[in-house]
Formats: sequence, structure tokens, C-alpha cells
Amino acid sequence: MTPCSSLTAELGLENLRGATLAEVDAAAALQHRVDRKYLVPLDRARRLIARLSDSHHVLDLGGRRTTSYLSTYFDTEQLGSWRAHVQGRRRRWKVRTRLYAEDGLCRAEVKTKDGRGATVKHALKVPAAEYGELTAQVTEFVDRVLDRAGVPVTAKELSAAAEVRYVRATLADLDHGSRVTLDGTLSCHRDDRTAALDPGHVLIETKGGAQPASADRLLLGMGVRPVSLSKYIVGQSLLTPGLPDNDVRRLARAHFTTVVNPAPLPAERIRAA
Repeated sequence: MTPCSSLTAELGLENLRGATLAEVDAAAALQHRVDRKYLVPLDRARRLIARLSDSHHVLDLGGRRTTSYLSTYFDTEQLGSWRAHVQGRRRRWKVRTRLYAEDGLCRAEVKTKDGRGATVKHALKVPAAEYGELTAQVTEFVDRVLDRAGVPVTAKELSAAAEVRYVRATLADLDHGSRVTLDGTLSCHRDDRTAALDPGHVLIETKGGAQPASADRLLLGMGVRPVSLSKYIVGQSLLTPGLPDNDVRRLARAHFTTVVNPAPLPAERIRAA
């Protein structure tokens, strides 16, 4: 069983009504949003999905209800993006290229925070062969977005810092414009080291407005509380020697296992994963 089909079965996604990508994007694209994150045992995640089945659809891509994501994150030599998040700075930012593996689609993305603390995401479609690269087109895009957000960093200061891989299912409330994503088989990679989330958990993100959505209320009712957790920040915190200890690392150590691989995964295998 593939990771995608396994997550579909474990979460009971086959029991939900499907929605096309166009329907989800039209109702709940949410480039400007408030994100809330939860680390949830699989059994509670399955219960959550069952209770959302009346109001939410699952993104269905020709019968496939999950997608494998690969994201390469870029940072400065001093890990300016990582430090801005760990230190809670107002002008936090992330730069990444993201590959949707089964679909062969790739985007360059820049995430920043607005004056109210909400996440603002900007995206640029690029050829899949350019995954993990800052081409001239992407460099111009990154510089433009960061400059408008008042972030004093340019693309020429950035290099690939870590890769994150996971399988994602997306639920959408088509009537109210909110989304829920569930990420399983989550792992972070840097050089020859890997940090992997406990396979008995998924990372759930709710993406909506300032007020908690139905998924947030249901999770709170199950005794699950939000966590401040970024996949990239976790990866760097666990995999980069010499970084100062922080709340993210302490949280991650309870749910992630770190190993040293015999050899780094070749770039051509990363792109084909």
C-alpha cells in the first residue's frame, strides 16, 4: 500500500463527498488567512473527519484523495527565516519551492505576516524540473514580495536549507470558505539527517478567518489544543547542530525521531519521490 492510499484508509477519507480542485479553490483558496495547527493521534483525526462529513468535502483528484508534497525551504546563511520565527518577530517570512509529486506541478511560494498577524501567501507556478531552484524568474518574484512586505532580505542571500516531505489530505467547507489539511508520513531532511513525525500522529492545520471554525471547536472538544509548529522550523531545530534550544525543539522531541542516514538522498531521487 502506498503512503497516499494508506493515509486515505487510516483517516476514512473514502467516506466523504469529493470536490474538485476548482471547487475548493473557488470556495476556500484563502491566500490571506489565520492558521491553527494541531498534532493529533490518528484515531482522533479519524473521528474529526467523520464529524465534519456533513459540512466538508475532501479534495478529490481523479479518484485520488491525498497528494505527496515535497517542499525545499530557502534561508540565509545565518538562518534568518528560522530565527525570525523562533524569536517571534513581527516580520516573519518563508521562501520555498513546492512539488506536488503525483501531478508534476511546482510552485514557488513566499509566506509573510501582515500587520494583524495573519499569514499572507504569494505563489508563482514554475516548471517541475525547476523544483528546489531559485531561477531568475523566481528570484525576481521573491524579491518583489519580500520588499513589499518590508522584509530586508533578497533572494541572492538565500540557499536551500532543508526539505520537508509529507502526504496531505485537504477538506473544504464549500459554504463557509474554510479548509482543513491533514499531513501524514511527515519528515524533514537536511544533509544526511532526517527527523520524522511519529506515524501514529498527523499534523492538522485549519485555515480560515479570525474566529475558530467548526474543526477547531471539535478538536478543542476532544481535548486537543493548538500548537505553535512550523514544519521548516521543526526541521532546522532538530537537524542543525549548534542552534539554541527553544520551545519548538522541546515540543518536537516528544513527537519526532531523528536519525542519521547512511548517505544523503540524491537529488534525482528526491524529485521522483
